[in-house]
Amino acid sequence: MLPHAPDWLPALAPWLDLMGLVVFAVSGALAAAKRGQTMVTLCFFALVTGVGGGTVRDLLIGAPVFWIHDSRAAPACLAVAFAVWLTPHAWWRGQALDWFDAVGLAAYSVFGAAKAIGYGIPLVPAALMGVVTACVGGIIRDVLAGEPSIIMRPEIYVTAAALAASLYVGLTQAGAPPAIAASVAVIAGFGLRAAAIGWKLSLPAYRGGTGRDE
Repeated sequence: MLPHAPDWLPALAPWLDLMGLVVFAVSGALAAAKRGQTMVTLCFFALVTGVGGGTVRDLLIGAPVFWIHDSRAAPACLAVAFAVWLTPHAWWRGQALDWFDAVGLAAYSVFGAAKAIGYGIPLVPAALMGVVTACVGGIIRDVLAGEPSIIMRPEIYVTAAALAASLYVGLTQAGAPPAIAASVAVIAGFGLRAAAIGWKLSLPAYRGGTGRDE
């Protein structure tokens, strides 16, 4: 068990971790599949997208890098890539990648924040570790795919991760049962990201300058 781990961590956290890992791996494999890449490339995209955020988080909080010590993580990513490889292209048309990414974003935000708290990280940095966990894998995926990073677009993405992580931290500090706090935070984070996908919601962009010295 992690030092100072929340009471819910042994039971609920592995499911959030697995959910985030699998759906991010799917989004990575889909990014490669949509570009007609090989099975090897699908596996690579699935792995780096699935474990990227958690790897950075663990390095920053001083934890063992999770997928090196968990025998399920890498095989799960590779199995997901193989499954995507075998499915018809028609199954993944439209916004499938965005929806898988939204589920992973919400789950990983909460899990990342909870794990950071379990390692004694203060509350605000712990919430930020939730955002790192949720966003870094998608950033790596976009960079490797040659796409503009999701965080450089005005649509709501990092905000949804921050909402989920902050809500979990805030609710637990307010005395809410951690399992309930986690459930509420995941639903809220996913709901905000889903609204952004469905209604093209975005935050106001900076318009205060011309990019030149006046």
